[in-house]
Amino acid sequence: MAGSVSHVPARRPLVKRLFQLLILLPLFSLGLAAVLGWWWVGQPLALPAEVSAEKPLELVIDPGTSARGTAEAVARAGVQTSPDLLFAWFRLSGQARNIKAGSYDIEPGTTPRSLLSRLVRGEQALRSLTLLEGWNVREVLKAVRGSPDLTQDIEGLGHAELMAHIGYPGRHPEGRFFPDTYRVARNATASSVLRQAAKAMDQRLAEAWAQRAPEARVRTPEEALILASIIEKETGVDSDRALVAGVFNNRLRIGMRLQTDPTVIYGLGERFDGNLRKVDLLTDTPYNTYTRAGLPPTPISMPGWASLLAAVQPAATPALYFVARGDGSSQFSATLAEHNAAVRRYQLQR
Repeated sequence: MAGSVSHVPARRPLVKRLFQLLILLPLFSLGLAAVLGWWWVGQPLALPAEVSAEKPLELVIDPGTSARGTAEAVARAGVQTSPDLLFAWFRLSGQARNIKAGSYDIEPGTTPRSLLSRLVRGEQALRSLTLLEGWNVREVLKAVRGSPDLTQDIEGLGHAELMAHIGYPGRHPEGRFFPDTYRVARNATASSVLRQAAKAMDQRLAEAWAQRAPEARVRTPEEALILASIIEKETGVDSDRALVAGVFNNRLRIGMRLQTDPTVIYGLGERFDGNLRKVDLLTDTPYNTYTRAGLPPTPISMPGWASLLAAVQPAATPALYFVARGDGSSQFSATLAEHNAAVRRYQLQR
């Protein structure tokens, strides 16, 4: 009897401690969840002082990176946070396995919640690359190859290899890329941007061709693209675009040579020093429209939408000639005598 009674007091403190632990553990878990929830909902991540909306923090998540590795990558990028705490939030959210690899921007005001949402959606950082109307293929490739935001996979490729690489084997690259501003993920390949621009030109050219006027002398979409590229280089103001197209349309209709300087300049290539000479106009090349009738063999630049539309919808005009006035606009003439007078007024006097 004495032995059994002596053990009772020893058990009661143990039971009491276990009871307290069972009560406190859930309270601790609730407290931790509350802290994480407060942090998750509205507390912005601490970023270096130099980070701004214009210059965000760059975060790169490599393929195959775990949720913990992602949290560590966030800290390495410069976010002043505990990787363990961030990883705990990733786990508690239930979306740790849905984080996508890629390149992301972290701007001031980003919270753990918004960051995770961006990582799960794969909302990668976008960069802009602008291809301008009137550029030739050399200028296009210079811009693409010179972009620090693109992964270069076209270095060393000639024109034929390049076009085959982007899915256009046997096609000449000139005029094949639609001028526009393209938003691309950082570290996207250069070839993917060119492929996107080529598909955009296909689409826009098809849209323009569907609106071709019966009087337009271009017989195929390819001819429309070539003529549009000339119109792009010959037009200084939008209001002249259809009239320039009308002049070329009239010349094609009567078999008159186009006699347009930009085609001659294109034929000279890198030999052109900015000064077009009489000998250049007399030297025959496939692109010299002073010595050869009809359209040149390929486009000479990237035409924009307005030039594509003008090529298939030329203005009804008696004009066969035009000359630059010096302010971006052109003077149009129906006869050679009128044209010569316009040349004397706007060109020779200057």
